[in-house]
Amino acid sequence: LLVSQDWLTKFGYLPPPDPVTGKLQTQEMLTKAITAMQRFGGLQATGILDEATLELMKTPRCSLPDLATAETRRKRFIQAVTKWGKRNLSWRVRTFPKESHLGHDTVRALMYYALKVWSDITPLNFHEVAGNNADIQIDFSKADHNDGYPFDGPGGTVAHAFFPGDHHTAGDTHFDDDEYWTFRSSDAHGMDLFAVAVHEFGHAIGLTHISAIESIMRPYYHGPVGDPLKYDLPYEDKVRIWQLYGVRESVSPTAKPEVSKTDDHPILPELPENRSTVPLRRDVPNRCNTHFDAVAQIRGEAFFFKGKYFWRLTRNKHLVSLQPAQIHRFWRGLPLNLDSLDAVYERTSDHKIVFFKGDRYWVFKDNNVEEGYPRPISDFGLPLGGIDAAFSWAHNDKTYFFKDNLYWRYDDHERRMDPGYPSETILWKGIPSPLDDAMRWSDGASYFFRGKEYWKVLDSELEAQPGYPQSIARDWL
Repeated sequence: LLVSQDWLTKFGYLPPPDPVTGKLQTQEMLTKAITAMQRFGGLQATGILDEATLELMKTPRCSLPDLATAETRRKRFIQAVTKWGKRNLSWRVRTFPKESHLGHDTVRALMYYALKVWSDITPLNFHEVAGNNADIQIDFSKADHNDGYPFDGPGGTVAHAFFPGDHHTAGDTHFDDDEYWTFRSSDAHGMDLFAVAVHEFGHAIGLTHISAIESIMRPYYHGPVGDPLKYDLPYEDKVRIWQLYGVRESVSPTAKPEVSKTDDHPILPELPENRSTVPLRRDVPNRCNTHFDAVAQIRGEAFFFKGKYFWRLTRNKHLVSLQPAQIHRFWRGLPLNLDSLDAVYERTSDHKIVFFKGDRYWVFKDNNVEEGYPRPISDFGLPLGGIDAAFSWAHNDKTYFFKDNLYWRYDDHERRMDPGYPSETILWKGIPSPLDDAMRWSDGASYFFRGKEYWKVLDSELEAQPGYPQSIARDWL
């Protein structure tokens, strides 16, 4: 209940307790606040903290409040000064995501197109600049970043922007660098940077939150909004911004960013078909012509690991990016000098992720290592010397470890090795040994990888399907 009260206060539905008089929030005030929140969120207004209400409170959203209270009106953060008094506004990405697969050029491109959404229909013009005097300063920050409005880690509040005004932070826009930012992705666990940027830039030019379900200015994150090159604002948002600035007469709005002669400010590219415009580094392997060190299903997605890098595929087997991300930048706590992995799998018992390398293993909650790791793989009852593969079999929810021509069966729920193991891999008919890795996929089947090929085994069977092996590059990457 206290968490819900804090949430209602934070977003303007409930006035904070008075520290001077000691006046507390009454049950009547709480009921009214819940009712107002439900109405604004499009829920049945019962005044009761039911499951649907609590679920909406857990939805990632903008930091700005939905309703202005006496307290929030005193904060320049949410105090809209109607609009900008000029039509030409400059912008700059001052800090970029520190641990993201999105390259700097891609981030700049997404900011450009998110601003263009608004300038296409209003007399506003946006120009990217390289100096420190931009009207709209864009930052990716974590936790407390010295503006009085700290972020709260993955989920929760994902971004905020300051309204137009005379203060030095007017128009500034901040994104939570603890989020996993994506674009053009069906990734259910990521935040579409373009969609969030369009919303926040709406604040930066003067719009407040609105309860309309289809509005981009609805406070709750509702997923990707489509291709940045083709996105069209909902009509209600157009009407609201026209009321502030009027309708644009010309059809040549946002200016292309100024081209710097230094490598620090590359020419802004057109958005690519896939996720990143960063040139491929020389040490990055060719995903279409290599074998993989480890393969795993994590949160319903496929991860292919090679050397210091990994590629990520959505549930629909679409690459999040043609270019890989660095392992140690995504999973914080693995050694910086880690040159490869042996195996990776997600535990079904608690959905934590286990990484193996040599005689050691690490356990991660999401992308942060648990305390006390690494530990020896002898914890599992495995012999020293490392493993080749690990996966959880859907048939019995047990974890299988492979090394050369042997395999072990482990119970993650009981944290013990099943008796009678190891056994010989010859029992898995048609599956080669040694393996590179194996994984359980969302179709219920298990997939075994070696070299540039893979084999498919249906649930409850110990035999590869006819027609295999098939090409990893063709079918997955």
